[in-house]
Amino acid sequence: MAQVTLKNNPVHTSGELPQINANAIDFVLVNTDLAEKKLEDYKGKKVVLNIFPSVDTATCAMSVRHFNQDAAKFDNTVVLCISRDLPFAQARFCGAEGIKNVEMLSDFREGKFGKEYGVLFTDGPLKGLLSRAVVVIDENGKVVYTEQVAETTNEPNYDKALEALK
Repeated sequence: MAQVTLKNNPVHTSGELPQINANAIDFVLVNTDLAEKKLEDYKGKKVVLNIFPSVDTATCAMSVRHFNQDAAKFDNTVVLCISRDLPFAQARFCGAEGIKNVEMLSDFREGKFGKEYGVLFTDGPLKGLLSRAVVVIDENGKVVYTEQVAETTNEPNYDKALEALK
């Protein structure tokens, strides 16, 4: 269990992020077309998991915009923006913002992703949502970078995450 903060108040997650050099944990999430997507669907690509509580908050929306802008700069790379938002809300956001370089995925059905990646809030006002984190996976399915953002209202370290793609 990790402890992070939300507006400087301690909150906890369901576990720890995957270890560096570990095989990334497969998942089944839902895209904005309501189709199921698995990690294995991206085999052979570098994958950035941009994980956050809700696209309807300023910091989460900023992370999607930031990765959308930067994702286009990297070959053989996909950015998956993951929350428990309904796919309809994710699609609405992307349409309104002109987001086209990232894929939105939802953990709304089972919440299994949040538990397995250790990012499900277990207490506090956001209990049941996902904490802000970034996981970078190489083209061989190995975890090469992780960041559990210590203060939920802060943005992740984009530069370090993107450096892991090189």
